[in-house]
Amino acid sequence: MPRARRLPTREELAVWRDFLETTEVLRTVLGARLQNDTGLSTGDYTVLLALSEAEGNRLRSSELAARIEWERSRLSHHLGRMERRGLIRREQYVADSRGAEIVLEPRGSEAFRGATVPHLTAVRELFVDALTPEQLAAAGDLAATLREHLTR
Repeated sequence: MPRARRLPTREELAVWRDFLETTEVLRTVLGARLQNDTGLSTGDYTVLLALSEAEGNRLRSSELAARIEWERSRLSHHLGRMERRGLIRREQYVADSRGAEIVLEPRGSEAFRGATVPHLTAVRELFVDALTPEQLAAAGDLAATLREHLTR
C-alpha cells in the first residue's frame, strides 16, 4: 500500500519560510558588504576561492562548475566578465582541445586576498556573533543533516 502523502503543518511551514527568508537576507547583506568593501560580487569571490584552493590555481571549467555547484552556462557568462577584469584567464586544456582550464591571474589572487579579511569579518559579525556557541553547533548539525539527506 502506498504511503499517504503528508504535507507540512502550518507550524512546519512557518519554520521553513523563516529559514528561507532569513538565509536570503543573510546572503543579501553579506553580498552587499562584500561588494561595498572589496568591489567583488559573491560570484566573483566563490570562483576565486575555488581557484585559490585548486592545485596550481587552475581548474577545468566543468570541474569548477561542479565544485561551486553552478550551471555551466551561468559559469561561462560569469567567467567572461571576470576575464575582462583581468581576474582569471581561460586556456585551452592540453589533454582535451574541447575543454578549457580556468586560471587564477595575479590580479585575481590579489583581489581574493584583499577581500578575504573583510568578508570573514562580515561573516563573524552577521552570523557567528549573532549565535550562542550552542546555536552555532546546532546550525552546523542542521546543515550537515540536510546536506546528507539531500545527497542520498
